Amino acid sequence: MFTGIITGVGRIAAVHDLGSSLQHGKRLTIETPAGYLDDVGLGDSIALNGACMTVTAVDLAKGQFTIDISAESLDKTAGLTEPGPINLEKALRAHDRLGGHIVAGHVDGIGTVTRFAQIGESWELRLMAPRALGKYLAYKGSITVNGASLTVNSIADVPEGTEVSINLIPHTVQNTALGQLKAGSRINLEIDLIARYVERMLTAEPQILKASA
Repeated sequence: MFTGIITGVGRIAAVHDLGSSLQHGKRLTIETPAGYLDDVGLGDSIALNGACMTVTAVDLAKGQFTIDISAESLDKTAGLTEPGPINLEKALRAHDRLGGHIVAGHVDGIGTVTRFAQIGESWELRLMAPRALGKYLAYKGSITVNGASLTVNSIADVPEGTEVSINLIPHTVQNTALGQLKAGSRINLEIDLIARYVERMLTAEPQILKASA
């Protein structure tokens, strides 16, 4: 589990094919800020642009770690196949503050940035979410964009999908990879976990539980 609070901005330094067909995934080498990997071990979970991945190797001297990403995960995510900056978050520990919202690290859909522009001291990020995710989004609700927990400022259902407007303060732009976005950028989206359970409770047929003998 994660909180959507980015703990470091890394960089995809290398991408290697794990095979020659489309059914094969890739191995990524990620560069991290100084000291970021001091408490990271093999098998730990780190979210890359919001997608939970497993650490398969750690090189403390170089400040790098590697992950293997399957073809299925590559098909359901964006921004994990080319070198460049990337948002990092280590898995939540039981005693950590929940500074953002409950994030699973499972990408629910890929959105597209429609506008990214400075307004006053802040920045407006507009994105188009797939129509299937629109029912989970709400005014002042939470959405995870490339791993960052953000608050929805406005929402509109349009023929192309659901357009969401988000305000980014300078701290967020400066301390995440979101500042690299531009109109047309593809982004990983995760809906609020609570909304997922609410939908299930409202749509599932009631079941009668029988006590075992």
